[in-house]
Amino acid sequence: MNPIDLGRATEPAVHDLPSRFMLDGATYVRGGELGFDGMDFYAAGRGGVLGDVCADVVAAAFVFFEPGLVRAAWERSAAVAPRAEAAAQFAACGYAWARRHLADDEATAQVASLGLKVVESVSPAGAPVFAAWRQLPRPDDTPAAALHVLNGLRELRHAYHGAAVLSSGLTPVQAMSVDSPGMAPIFGWNDPLPDPEPYRERWNDADQATDLLIGRAMAVLDDDEVEAFVTACAAIHHSLDNA
Repeated sequence: MNPIDLGRATEPAVHDLPSRFMLDGATYVRGGELGFDGMDFYAAGRGGVLGDVCADVVAAAFVFFEPGLVRAAWERSAAVAPRAEAAAQFAACGYAWARRHLADDEATAQVASLGLKVVESVSPAGAPVFAAWRQLPRPDDTPAAALHVLNGLRELRHAYHGAAVLSSGLTPVQAMSVDSPGMAPIFGWNDPLPDPEPYRERWNDADQATDLLIGRAMAVLDDDEVEAFVTACAAIHHSLDNA
């Protein structure tokens, strides 16, 4: 399987599964219990792995969010919990979600083990949140371990995608108009979005470049491992969609 096809084949599991815990109601409930308001738990939890950095560092790492939204959430959340604690609590929400939704079976185990092989071997260059996330303690149980490596790969893919989009000449808003217009207000873009059509071809090229980069990152896997990883990612993603 060539790198582009490999990146494309694993994208649903790598992108969608961690997204589900971030959007899960239980995650927001837990954030409220800890004293966070709204999306502040997301900003503090996802960005907290970077440590007590300035807000612009977090906004730079998040790429597609309106910077003012990130700055406000990051600054508000500072008084709620130390950055490392917020990151640990956010990760715990992910692990709890995985234990509720992912089967403790061979497919999940293969995602956990083969995904870890990729996460541990790949260069973190250009992917600060990925680099910091993979330093968190890895859970011992299979569902949570699978979520841990999938979110690491998601952060790696996000960093590659941000670089590909920006190098194509697109702004974050232009990219959002093509890919996720319905999510734009959540990302802090409240003005009318531009017409996506002039940007669609460049966005498609950037998406293919993302697939290429993430596929190359999986070069540590041999052919049999690639086949097993792709099959396992598809299986757990399919099981959730049909739950």
